[in-house]
Amino acid sequence: MFFSSQSIALFISSFITISVFIVEWFLGYNDTSRNYIVYPFLFGITFILVYSTLEYLIFNEINKIYEVFDKIKQKDEAEINLKNFKTRNLPVKRKKIYQEVYTYVSKKQEEIKELKKIELFRREFLADISHELKTPIFAAQGYIHTLLDGAMGDKEVREKFLKKAAKSLDGLQEMVEELLTLSQLETGELKMNMADFNIHELTLEVFDMLELKAKKKEIKLKFADNSDRPVWVKGDAYQIKQVIKNLVENAINYGNEDGKVVVGFDLDKDNVIVSVKDNGPGIPPEHLKRVFERFYRIEKSRSKEKGGTGLGLAIVQEIIEAHKSKVMVTSKVGKGTTFAFILKKAIGDGKVQGPN
Repeated sequence: MFFSSQSIALFISSFITISVFIVEWFLGYNDTSRNYIVYPFLFGITFILVYSTLEYLIFNEINKIYEVFDKIKQKDEAEINLKNFKTRNLPVKRKKIYQEVYTYVSKKQEEIKELKKIELFRREFLADISHELKTPIFAAQGYIHTLLDGAMGDKEVREKFLKKAAKSLDGLQEMVEELLTLSQLETGELKMNMADFNIHELTLEVFDMLELKAKKKEIKLKFADNSDRPVWVKGDAYQIKQVIKNLVENAINYGNEDGKVVVGFDLDKDNVIVSVKDNGPGIPPEHLKRVFERFYRIEKSRSKEKGGTGLGLAIVQEIIEAHKSKVMVTSKVGKGTTFAFILKKAIGDGKVQGPN
């Protein structure tokens, strides 16, 4: 229950006046003519003092705090700035209260914003994954039901449709495996097995894996100048191999025919900067910030034709962040795109880094 300053002042002044009256009565001071003047005067003075104290030193401060809340509410979710409130000439204590309230509300608003972002991300992710899973499932169903409805007897049609159904199911399996990997990376279940390894040798293995795919588009896989040499780094070799494979394969899928994909290693005192560069069509600036989102595709129709699950770059980002690093991307439309990340250099016996 909330009491006003008047009611509290009335209670306190009445209590004090009655207490004085009782004390004087016990002590024998019982001058009636005097009491008509003293007690009302005592009551009035006490009431004024208590009311003024409450109103101007306590309730006024509380009301000021409520004003701050009202102003913050009016600002809705806009960024709060203490300078917007006139606090320059305020007493130090009041200013401190404002700052504490302000800081608390600011943090809460940031939490609310973050929760709204997470909720929006969750809805978008559910919509995306439903669409992505539905496509290969419906395709495989269509081929199988066509065979069951009478096309089974035609050997050529049967083999063709079974291959297409198998391809759809293989894509579905790949997507599920990548979703599982992404989930394990985000929750920390997938631990990094840190060790020293030769990233140049690892990249050669990736080139061998993707050689046929690159040849189909007449894309050359090569090392940058001064990078075709042993380079030792510290990290999880298996996961970094997935990173380089995803980046190179992505460059092949979206690069121009008769183009090239160049992997480079730039060394400084403590680190190795790994870059994967293509001379493809490039990524428009408005899409650069979103390329690491799950299932995000710049041109969805063309991306479907090129294959992939739309999870590769999201996995790349999670793996590199697990290595306490960050993926950087630069791109110019019509010129090409470069993805880069930093790994710690491995220094030890027998680990020849080559020239910087």
